[in-house]
This record gives sequence, structure tokens and C-alpha cells, in this order.
Amino acid sequence: MEIGRSIQRVDAFDKVTGRARFTDDLCPRPILEARILHSTIANGWVKSMDVSRAQALPGVVKVLTCFDVPPHQYPTPGHPWSVEEAHQDVSDRRLLNQRVRIYGDDIAAVVAEDALTARRALGLIQVEYEEYPPVLTPAAALAEGTPPLHEEYPGNVLKRHTAEIPLPESDFKCAEDVLTFPGYHQFRGHYETQQVQHCHMEPPISYAYAEGERICVVTSTQIPHIVRRVVGQALGIPWGRVRVVKPYIGGGFGNKQEVLYEPLNAWLCAQAGGRPVRLEVSREETFQNTRSRHPISFDVRAAVDGDGYLMARECVAVSNQGGYASHGHAIVSNAVTGFRQTYLDQLAHRSDAWTVYTNIATPGAMRGYGIPQANFALECMMEDIALQYGLDPLAFRLQNLMPQGYVDPLNGIVCHSTGARECVEKGRHFIHWDELRAKYQNQTGPVRRGVGMAVFSYKTGVWPISLETSSARVVLNQDGTVQLQLGATEIGQGGDTVFSQMAAQAIGIPTEDVHIVSTQDTDTAPFDTGAYASRQTYVTGHAIKKAGLQFRDKVLEYARELLPGGEKLDIQGRNVVDGASGEVLLPLAELALTAFYSFGHSEHLTAEATSQCRDNTFSFGCCFAEIEVDIPVGKIKVLNIVNVHDSGKLINPKLAEAQVHGGMSMGLGYALSEEMKYDPKTGRLLNGNLLDYKMPTALDHPELHALFVETEDPSGPFGNKALGEPPAIPVAPAVRNALLHATGVAVNTLPLSPQRLVEAFREGGLLE
Repeated sequence: MEIGRSIQRVDAFDKVTGRARFTDDLCPRPILEARILHSTIANGWVKSMDVSRAQALPGVVKVLTCFDVPPHQYPTPGHPWSVEEAHQDVSDRRLLNQRVRIYGDDIAAVVAEDALTARRALGLIQVEYEEYPPVLTPAAALAEGTPPLHEEYPGNVLKRHTAEIPLPESDFKCAEDVLTFPGYHQFRGHYETQQVQHCHMEPPISYAYAEGERICVVTSTQIPHIVRRVVGQALGIPWGRVRVVKPYIGGGFGNKQEVLYEPLNAWLCAQAGGRPVRLEVSREETFQNTRSRHPISFDVRAAVDGDGYLMARECVAVSNQGGYASHGHAIVSNAVTGFRQTYLDQLAHRSDAWTVYTNIATPGAMRGYGIPQANFALECMMEDIALQYGLDPLAFRLQNLMPQGYVDPLNGIVCHSTGARECVEKGRHFIHWDELRAKYQNQTGPVRRGVGMAVFSYKTGVWPISLETSSARVVLNQDGTVQLQLGATEIGQGGDTVFSQMAAQAIGIPTEDVHIVSTQDTDTAPFDTGAYASRQTYVTGHAIKKAGLQFRDKVLEYARELLPGGEKLDIQGRNVVDGASGEVLLPLAELALTAFYSFGHSEHLTAEATSQCRDNTFSFGCCFAEIEVDIPVGKIKVLNIVNVHDSGKLINPKLAEAQVHGGMSMGLGYALSEEMKYDPKTGRLLNGNLLDYKMPTALDHPELHALFVETEDPSGPFGNKALGEPPAIPVAPAVRNALLHATGVAVNTLPLSPQRLVEAFREGGLLE
């Protein structure tokens, strides 16, 4: 069995020794360098630009401005394209923008012989603006009289949608967009989450060069096949004239599930006569000019009966979209869907989701895709309801949890398997929940302790909201090993390793005999939409299994020519064996040599398969956290924390544990310190660097614990389901709920920073 083995990562040696080659390692030298001129206003227009001094600087090849780019707009998110216009992404961006919508908007670019010259040339460009006041919040953007940021959206609302699950007229009323709950315990809450950045180690970088009439872009991306399409759309050229190569990537977390600067780089290359052009984005530009996690506010209402069952809930979510659509309404739509799904409403549910344009740096996809925000609101709400009505918070959650067999009434996603209850019980015992809840009751003094928890659910992939399709190719090598070729991407998460294990399992050979091609090249790699939505082991896994089984059948069919009378053959290890006795009949290495070089019948054995996944399922889990709070200084210290996950069958348990540790680390930063802050007068990002942006280090972390409850999901290719994003989801609400237990003070806005805590403690009467 190759599935379930904690084998070493297939890329481990190259990465720890420095042999792994990332985009910049492959970049030829010398090469033209491109740099971008960013606006010094957040809202307005570029009226004119004088580039004469910059163009005259020795070493400058081209200076190009927002007045030079093609006039058409294009979409940037990493979603599959759709032949149906209604399912296509919003096209609201140009290569360079005359209409300024964020501080630091891309308004011009310089291509020069070296980076220093390019930077000097930027300082010589003179810009005249027509400036408007920055609009940084949805409330300001929605206010009467606020000018639109995009003329196509005069009210600054990119999209709004409401969803209702049946409202029995006898019990519930829905009038004037408000769901009322007569006859039940009432709850109302308001929760807010902040904007944070991915902070992957490798900033976005690409280089582009011409190949005849084609353009090749080598880039650090999660979505090479989608980048190819968007570059073609942005430049207005056939997609087949674009080639995209993705080497090893130094992290993405969703930021590189966006087509960031590849189209601009490709266009600059074309304007420079096809000479190779390198475009690297600095850390400060990564903060301001790439993507981040959406700040979302939630107004929630709930009705609970006397036995502690949720009867109905309402969620109004407003997402701050920043200056451009990026992933658009999909994030907050996913958020309100996730808010609905983890727990069941017995009678009714209503959601109202808004996506509003403002002048903050544009958010997009980030690990969890709206669910970390929604889960914070949901799990704070569950804790607050339990406290308000004297319910046990753990029992209250368990009795309302989604059961196996649940079918979402709005999108049809089925809960094929669940270990949610077992996860909660496992975490409860690990953290000593019952003992600590009793021990930390009724504390006094400046330093107090508490324990909190949060539960989550997370779907696997994007079906049926969007297309799920993937292909895999298996090729026999001359020594009996195989090559595995995919369009799915390794982005640091260990994908190549689990893909190799899946192929080995399907074929019947050792994982060590699977040589995966980690670099994706859209000219040769089978199509796959890429790394996002915790989809690859589930969706790509089906394609790998399908191709692996087809390859196995082809090998055995060829073996039957060499082994007359051997009808019941099988592949085990490195041999073709008798399927009944296990007797070794033919080494695969010998079969491969014969297949390649036989005078009588030479056949190059390969298999390629496409899998369009038309199913989905839920993964589950929880987080338990024990904290210590220093009330006078507003400091939270996490003493003990554990995530427990049901991700179906674990392909590689050690890699799964590493995934969980990484997600928990991100969750702690989200909970305690990380937040992008703006100057309200100018809209300029104030802390767009790793010094001022307070991301926790190893010294700020407790020991991270990861536990698992393995289920066998019938819809997964090997019983597996989502794991990549879920670890980042429940940490923040678990810490917040521990704070509530320790102090009795409910802090409903992230992050739980010292300043915010001290203000809350003063308001709560704990400080003078």
C-alpha cells in the first residue's frame, strides 16, 4: 500500500540542498529589467504624464504608460473559464490604469538594461493627477453621493445576492430584508475580520521572452494554464500563442491563484522587440499591489429553542473588495455559504451578501476563501449564544452539527462522510476541556487563563459552483519506472509527493519508481486549473487514478503477449506477477525494454486521462486552545493548542501533519496580530513590510499539535478529501472564545491585538 505511507517528500533533497530551481534561478542573464510606476494617490485620474527625461536616460529601452496599453479590460482571478458569459469573471483591469482606484495603482512601466537604471527612470517620470478623496470602507462607498470607482457599477456594489431556505409563514416572517423570529430565544451579534496578507517567502516574479510569434512567460504561479488564457485575453492574441512555464514556487496561499503581473510582463516583452524581460515585485509591492484576505463584517441573528436547537439564522455579510474585482463576489458568497453549512437550522435560514468597491489594496483569494472570516463570526456566535442562554458550548455545537447524508438545499453538495463528532471528542480529551473549564471559572486578578474551541466544515473543490476538471499522463520509462505528468501544481504543500503515491497505488508499483515532472509547461503538461480550493488531491487525484489504472491495464495487456496463458496477471512492486499465487513472472524493467525495442512489437506504453469531477464533499475539524491573558497589557499567550481534522483517508500522514502546523501558524497570526492598516487621509498602506506588519515568528508560537480522525469518503479517489486550507480556519475563533472564558469580555473584531484588548477590558470594567 502506497497510500497512507509517511514517505519523505520527493522534492525534499533538492529543496534542503538548494538544488531546486525557482523562477529567478532559471532566469537568463543579462536580461532587461522592468519596474512599475505606482500612483501616489488612491482615487482619481492620471491627467498627463511626462516621460521624456526617463526615456532619455542611458540604458532605458522603453517607457510605457497607461495611455499606451491596449484599450480592452481583462479578468485576473484564477478561476476556470466558462463558455457561459454569466459564469465569467469580472473584467475591470487594464495592463496599466489611467483611472486610479488604489494607492500605488500601476500607471506606467520602464524597461531598462538593468534594475538600477529602471528604478532611476521611474523617479524622472512626472505625473499630473485629478485627485478625489479616498473611500476606504463599504459604508463610505455606499453613502449617497459617493462617486463610483467603476462607471459600470454606479453604486459601488460589485454584486449583492440574497438566499433563503423556506420560511414557514406561521413561524417566520421575512419583510424589508429582515428575518424575524417570534416565539424563540433571540440572539443578535456583530463581528468583523481584518485584511491580512499571505506573506509567502517568494515574491511574485516572472520573465518573458519571444519564441517566433509566440511569447513564453516563466512565472511563480499556482495556475499556469489559467495564466496562459489571461495573458492571451489581456494582450488580445490567440491563447495558443502564449506558453507558460511554472518552476518550483516559494509559496502562494492563494495570492498566486491570481494572474498578477504576467500579462504586463508579456506585453512589455512584446514592446521591447521580444527581448527577455524580467519583472520582480518587491515585498512592499506585494503588500500593496497583489492580493490579500478580504475584511468582512457580519451582522447575524439567530433563533434558538428551549432545548438548544438552532431554529433559524440570518447572516448579512459586507465584503470590502478594494479597487478591483479580483475574485469578485465569490469570496463573500462562499463565506455566507460556509456560515450556513456547519450547523443545521431546523426551520429557516437567510443570507444577504454584499461586495463593495473601495480604495483599499485589492483583496483576492487567500487560504480558506472566505471561510476563515465566516467561521470567526459563526463560532463566536455559537459561543455567545451558549453563554447568553446557559448552554454548554460544546454540547450546543454537537447537537446542531451537520449530519452525514446532509444535502445543502441551495447547491446540492452532499456530506458523504463525517468524523466531526469524533474530532471534537478527541480535541476535548487532549486539551482536558472539562477540567480546565471548571478550573478557570470565576477567576480574578490581572493574569487569567481560559480554554476555547471552534468547529469548522469545508467543502472540497469548487463543484458545482464552477468547473472541476483535470488530466494526468503516465509514461513508461525504459527501465520499468514511470513518469507522471500533470498540470496540477506543487506550491510547497507536498502535492508532488502525494500525486506520486496516488499514481503508484493505482499502478501497483513503489512510489520511488514514479518520477513526477514538477515543472509545468503549458505546451506539454496536461490541462489542470491549478492549486486552489483544496482540490488537487481530490480532483486531480481522480485523474491520476484513472490514468494509472489505464496504464496498468496496458502494461498487463502487453505482458500477456510475452506470457502466453497468463490471463490473471497483476503488478506488484517492480514485477508482473501471477494474480492468484503472487509468483513473479516478469520484471517490469524487462517488459519495458521489450516494449521499446522489440522487432516484433514495439509499443510506447502511455496513458492519459481526463476527469471532470461532478461531486463534492465536506471535511471537518476543530481547534481547542488554552491561553493566558495579561489584562493590564492586553497580551494573550497561547499555552496549548490542537487542531483535529477529518480529511478522509490520509495519503501521507506526515505531510498532513505539516500542512496542519502551517495552517495553525497562519491562524495564530490572523487571531493575534496581523492587520493591514491605512492612512485615512491618503489611502496609503502604512505597514506594507515585514517589519511593521506584525506576523508571528517561531518564538511567538507554542508547540503546535495536530490530530486526525480518518474516515473513508466514498467520493474521494482514495477516500480522501480537503486538507490544504482547513487548518487555518478555526484557530482565531478558538482563541477568541478562550479569551471570553478567561475574562468574560467578548471581543468581536480581529485581530486580538493589545490595543484592542485593553480598550475592550476598559469597556468591560476590568481596567480603570
